[in-house]
Amino acid sequence: MHAARRWSVISALGIVQIFAWGSSYYLMAVLAAPIVADTGWAQPWVVGAISVALVCAGLVSPRVGGAIARFGGRPVLAAGCALLALGLILIATAPNLAAFYAGWCVIGLGMGAGLYDPAFATLGRLYKQDARAAISALTLWGGFASTVCWPLSSWLLDQVGWRGTVATYAVIHLLICLPLIFGLIPREPQVQPEAHLCAAGSGTLVGHEWMVFMVMASILITAGLAVTLISVHLLTLLQAQGLTLSEAVAIGALLEPAQVAARVLEMAGRERHHPIWTLIVATGSVATGIVLLAMNMNVPGLAVILYGAGNGIFSIARGSLPLALFGAVRYPVVMGRLARPSLLAQAAAPVLGGALIAGTGAEAALMVIACIGMANFMLAMTMWCMIRKRAKLPSV
Repeated sequence: MHAARRWSVISALGIVQIFAWGSSYYLMAVLAAPIVADTGWAQPWVVGAISVALVCAGLVSPRVGGAIARFGGRPVLAAGCALLALGLILIATAPNLAAFYAGWCVIGLGMGAGLYDPAFATLGRLYKQDARAAISALTLWGGFASTVCWPLSSWLLDQVGWRGTVATYAVIHLLICLPLIFGLIPREPQVQPEAHLCAAGSGTLVGHEWMVFMVMASILITAGLAVTLISVHLLTLLQAQGLTLSEAVAIGALLEPAQVAARVLEMAGRERHHPIWTLIVATGSVATGIVLLAMNMNVPGLAVILYGAGNGIFSIARGSLPLALFGAVRYPVVMGRLARPSLLAQAAAPVLGGALIAGTGAEAALMVIACIGMANFMLAMTMWCMIRKRAKLPSV
């Protein structure tokens, strides 16, 4: 596909990703407190709706991967966009907590069909083995979701209240994101049912591939736990080490620049290395950052930068490594299967983190998270050992 055409596809998907993440995963960071103040609903119940959405996303992800393998990414991403809009409308008009949760369940279905994994699968189906650069570029766009949507949510909150803010995001999905998907994402030929079943059936992975798949799933589970625990509780963990709230916020602000910078460096590499090295650097950087925090070595800024950089390129690794390992034909199905354990781990992490901090204290909780991060790195090294001979990788 022509370079200019490819760039328009990535740009369209990038804008869609910004608003998909901003109106779902990042939405409650700004709106949780106003919703609690307006409705009187308990804050844990309001914030816990995100976990319910992630569970719904995880449950539907394998079917989403299969649908992309058969029909292509455009109709699936469009369905995800429409589901996000519908869920947001339900939330905006929710008269009670039950209706609020119903809206988040619909949003969860939209997340399962519209966040990174379906977008990666779409790029894999479009560009086959050449999709790695497009995946890297897309994560660069997605890294600006909170940068764009948090200020937008805050401004809308002052103008139209929390319900109007949520409804505005629904309108954005319908009037901006859907036209981008239909206008710039190419229509792909439908795969015949027989060929689809051959690609998506239980016999897709054979022999050692099942073990590789299980290790990759384990990496996504441990990463989902560690990253979500840190992301949700970072300010609490930093303050437990003696920092003031303002100091913790200033250090936490280093996260996003570190993520973006690391992704730019990865893209500058121009695919000269196997994606397993991206995974090893990502998990090693995340583990080092968390360990530095846990050991309270008085370098919280460096720790957060290392953690943020690793987290930034981990998104690239989770998209590009399965493509290299399992091939383009099976890629959408494999990504759908891998998304489920990752999303379920992310759903459980905030509750587990809160219970851990309440039961053992922030310092002990941080040590547990550091152990999870180290386990994640060891799993990445295990993956390298498993594929070294097959991919003819050099020794460390």
